[in-house]
Parts: sequence; structure tokens; C-alpha cells
Amino acid sequence: MRKAIGSVALVAWMLGYIAVAAVVGDRIASEHWAWKVLYFPIVGFAWVFPLKPLLRWMHAKDGPRESPDV
Repeated sequence: MRKAIGSVALVAWMLGYIAVAAVVGDRIASEHWAWKVLYFPIVGFAWVFPLKPLLRWMHAKDGPRESPDV
């Protein structure tokens, strides 16, 4: 169940992130080239950091469960 919930959250995050990054990138397209050199590499890598905890949670193993008949 974790992987299904995490997958939906991952896709939602990526769609939102791409939309915001594209709008901001479009606005700086007419700016000085130095802003583009700074913006695009940062945005290209920054999407990973918020997803690390989600991916760690998705792939975590559940602890041992006690048997209900004990």
C-alpha cells in the first residue's frame, strides 16, 4: 500500500514542480544569461531533495508483527 500511495504522491509532486519550474523558467528566459546559468542547474537537481524522505518511506520494511493468536 505504501508504494501505491507514494507513487501517487510522487507523480503529484513532479507535476506541480515541473509546472512551477516551467513558469519561472519562462519568466527568466528574457533575463541576463547569468540568471539562466544559475536557475536551470539548481532547478534540475532541487526536485530530488524533497523526495528523499518519501522514497525512503515507500521502501521501508515493516517491523515484525505479532501473531493475532498469541
